[in-house]
Amino acid sequence: MHDCFLRIPRIVESGSSIPICKTEVVNNNLNPTWKPLCLSMQQFGSKDNPLIIECFDFNSSGKHSLIGKLQKSVADLEKLHEGKSGANLTITSHHGHKKVLKGELFVDLFCEKEQYCFLDYVSCGFELNFMVAVDFASSNGNPRNPDSLHYIDPSGQLNYYQKAIMEVGEVIQFYDFDRSFPAWVFGGKTFDGTISHCFNLNGSAGSFEVEGVEGIMSAYASALHNVTLARPMLFGQVIKTAAQIASQSVSYNSKKYFALLIITVGVLTDLQETKDALVKAFDLPLSILIGGVGGANFGQMEVLDADKGQRSESSTDRVATHDIVQFVPMRDIHGGQIYVVQAPLEELPGQFLTYMRCRDIKPRPLHEPKRLVLKHMYQLHKRSIYINMDTRWIGSNKV
Repeated sequence: MHDCFLRIPRIVESGSSIPICKTEVVNNNLNPTWKPLCLSMQQFGSKDNPLIIECFDFNSSGKHSLIGKLQKSVADLEKLHEGKSGANLTITSHHGHKKVLKGELFVDLFCEKEQYCFLDYVSCGFELNFMVAVDFASSNGNPRNPDSLHYIDPSGQLNYYQKAIMEVGEVIQFYDFDRSFPAWVFGGKTFDGTISHCFNLNGSAGSFEVEGVEGIMSAYASALHNVTLARPMLFGQVIKTAAQIASQSVSYNSKKYFALLIITVGVLTDLQETKDALVKAFDLPLSILIGGVGGANFGQMEVLDADKGQRSESSTDRVATHDIVQFVPMRDIHGGQIYVVQAPLEELPGQFLTYMRCRDIKPRPLHEPKRLVLKHMYQLHKRSIYINMDTRWIGSNKV
């Protein structure tokens, strides 16, 4: 019994091939049906460009066995779908003889549609609203000591918190039209002496917004003189507050998407409450960027980030259907070759597009388009093809 998957390379002008996508593995099935593939024009070039569709038997060692392959263009696959016909796989022997197999590839679904890119939405008046939350837990160290993560160097050298605010905020502010940013503190004692897990960075009892990145930096420096670091360190309330703002915007303005930057030493005491808050927030126009500072073990942050396929699950067994969290250890960025802005913002355009596409929200042209600079964001080509395929074997010719 085979554990089959498909791999699709594109043939380039030199005659060599470049892999462009692959399916999941379907275990113990001689007639597998795979989930639909989405191919963009950037991947296949044109509908007439030849593609190689390879069917492999999966091996955990990485040495997968080729079952068979065929060469078809996207246009050919469309014809297979329209004709409800299959195409035989072939295998080449060690002697160079090509053998036609009894296994056939069928295209069960073929759909071509326009996919809008991030810039399409921005140019039509959609905006990213920046929010920030700063960890004031005592594990950061006394801000007056030079070894504290909150220490402000008189020479002007920025600490990790300041670097994250400046470098991420300066990019996102281009997409936030009023540049009024909600900013909070968590894990510290408030101005009246009580420990709070979400209070306003600027010390105001009424307004949680500050003006521009400079306003965040100024409020942060002021808070270090007026707020006492404390413990425990909890994420849940900050995420709930950000989610409430995002939820309120849905009812009156579908052109807003929110990005919450949480800067933290990363040692949570409310992991399950945080998961509950994330699961409730995943269907909102909200992404959460977590910047880890210091040398702590960020295992909990890796759990919240679903890059390894482990989706957050709430205490009521509800599972987030897609990833809204991006975690980046800031020490890895500043100590290596990765540009600081690229890493935290890498997944944001994709998360934005996932939200818009799942709700069929399309960009509508403005009468007077706003001129915005696209910085460190990534575009997707507009035309995409969705293909759903399966293989069927006739007779006993199974490799």
